Amino acid sequence: MKHLVFPLLLSISLTCIAQEKDYWEINADQSISWNLLEEDRLPHEENIEMSGKKVSAIIYYSINEDKEVSIKRDVIFPQLRTYNKFWEPDWKKYRAYFRRTLSDDHTPSINLDNKTLTPTKVDSISIQGHLRFYHTPMEGLQITRTLYPSMEDRFLVEEWTLTNTSNASLTLEISNVASSQKEKGYKGRYTVEVLSTAEKSVTLTPKQSYTFPVYYGATLNEESKEAFDYKKAKTERQDFLNKMADRLVLRTPDPVINQLFYFSKIRASESIFESSKMGLVHSPGGGNYYLGIWANDQVEYSGPFFPYLGYKNGTEAAYNTYKWFLKNIPEGDTHIPYAFEVDGNFPMTHLDRGDAAMIAYGTSHYALAAGNTETAKELWPLIEWSLEYCHNHRNKDGAVISESDEMEGRIETGTANLSTSSLYYGGLKYSIQLAESLGMNDKARAYKKRMKEMKSVINTYFASNIEGVDTYKYFEENKHLRHWICLPLCMDITERKEGTLDALFDKLWTENGILVELRPKEKDEVQMFWDRATLYALRGAFKVGATDRGFQKLKDYSKKRLLGDHVPYVIEAYPENNMKHLSAESALYCRIFTEGMLGMEPVDFSKLKLKPSLPAHWDYLDLKDIQLFGKNTDISIQRKQDKLELEVVCNGKSVYNGTLKNNEAVLVDLGS
Repeated sequence: MKHLVFPLLLSISLTCIAQEKDYWEINADQSISWNLLEEDRLPHEENIEMSGKKVSAIIYYSINEDKEVSIKRDVIFPQLRTYNKFWEPDWKKYRAYFRRTLSDDHTPSINLDNKTLTPTKVDSISIQGHLRFYHTPMEGLQITRTLYPSMEDRFLVEEWTLTNTSNASLTLEISNVASSQKEKGYKGRYTVEVLSTAEKSVTLTPKQSYTFPVYYGATLNEESKEAFDYKKAKTERQDFLNKMADRLVLRTPDPVINQLFYFSKIRASESIFESSKMGLVHSPGGGNYYLGIWANDQVEYSGPFFPYLGYKNGTEAAYNTYKWFLKNIPEGDTHIPYAFEVDGNFPMTHLDRGDAAMIAYGTSHYALAAGNTETAKELWPLIEWSLEYCHNHRNKDGAVISESDEMEGRIETGTANLSTSSLYYGGLKYSIQLAESLGMNDKARAYKKRMKEMKSVINTYFASNIEGVDTYKYFEENKHLRHWICLPLCMDITERKEGTLDALFDKLWTENGILVELRPKEKDEVQMFWDRATLYALRGAFKVGATDRGFQKLKDYSKKRLLGDHVPYVIEAYPENNMKHLSAESALYCRIFTEGMLGMEPVDFSKLKLKPSLPAHWDYLDLKDIQLFGKNTDISIQRKQDKLELEVVCNGKSVYNGTLKNNEAVLVDLGS
């Protein structure tokens, strides 16, 4: 008899009419699972990243046609910098993390009646902030392996649980793994440690289980391995997951969207690292980007999200990012560094990617959403400098000049691109509200004039008919549809709305979201996509009221990312970096709902604009435990025939209860 042991409980049916069935399904305990007993699409390879303050691990696992799993653990210790090898290029110093890839050669040995029981075949796999393999029982023994990072210390845990599924007692002999390897680095002597701490002999009665850890960790100089405590690590990881489950809770009629929103909070919030110079910082991950901050990923993407989530480490990391850019405002007319890598020691200054516009947009939004006057005053010089830099670097037609965009030269951007000008416009929009809140009315008036002028530039200088649709050219010489034409929609610029939506969802759209650029495909050429543009495009569609059109694309995309062939988070890009789970993109997924579907915009330190757009097939949407201006807030929407009934409850008190049309704006005062 075959055994199916993952906790399906009250499994939610997600079967849809589609050409290919899902790999994964959602369970009632908020996990997803893959039933290998019924899987015939093998072999298959997967990977997932998990992080804590001092460790990140990308777990690669492959399942062959016999349903045997092989696991490789790329364990990265961001704070421990290594020396470059003599054959490596100089730029490798930015990626010189102490790391090891550890296979199943580094695992304990379990013996029963002179037989070695090696966990290979799997019945199922589950994910919920950890990765768990349920192995096919052998000789009456069930082995489950669960991987998760320590949230505070420098190790990854692989927790082995042995369960007696037979009707007789089993006596197991366990040979622990114990290996170490030393390396000299910038901070001293590093030692990678692989060890397990199982009892040498264990007798299990029927149904009884025994659990022990395998550690993949690192020590610095004379640090003790006593910090390797899987019970403490398990408790801390679960506490973190509970916070993600209980804060900023999205409830809709669509279980896939609810689940991916929850998982996105996990990935966005776990990738926070302890920096000796900058304090806690959020970093992208993906095997390449740790203990550093970027003007797009951290300032523009994740920073404005954390005040809504109310996760202390997230808001602290965002604040530290803005402070570090504030500290490094350049002298004269020089562009600001676009990133600070290697614990902040290496400012990236060789390219102006339009970073001042990113900083103006992200910082002004964060300062308003945080709802703290002193923080806003402290960060104002960074916002003001960024806006002035953009204003002073425009071409004769008024478009903001930059050498590149956040694609960093991977694809042509001309001398003035739509992304930089759109982000500058968004920065002006939030900065006007911030300036008024701080009593700087002259500044607000000046920015209003500039904002009006920039809107005209976006709708004239960048306006174009490409591929038969009236949309935007990305730069003056641009001949092909480009992904970032979605940005004016995110800024609520609607003059070329229909053509832009046609371009995004009819011409650029693929099963993996939006292409970077639509151009004639050469033989064997791989089409390039970056999820960040898809996430912005979906936000923009809801923002401008294209609700049902955006919703179908959102459903398809969410299903692909959560239950498809590479799960369980949104990704960075393909083919570059092979679809790694960069963390800030997960924050962008959540922002589809806060800023897109709900149309949330902070107006001052207590007032919020809402413009909800509920899909036609939804009768309700709830977003609970939002931290708005530091206040605990719930937003509930119920469909009443062709209208929406909106209630906003702040700190337990109803502050708004009214009826409005779909995509109708309302101003809500949460009070002082």
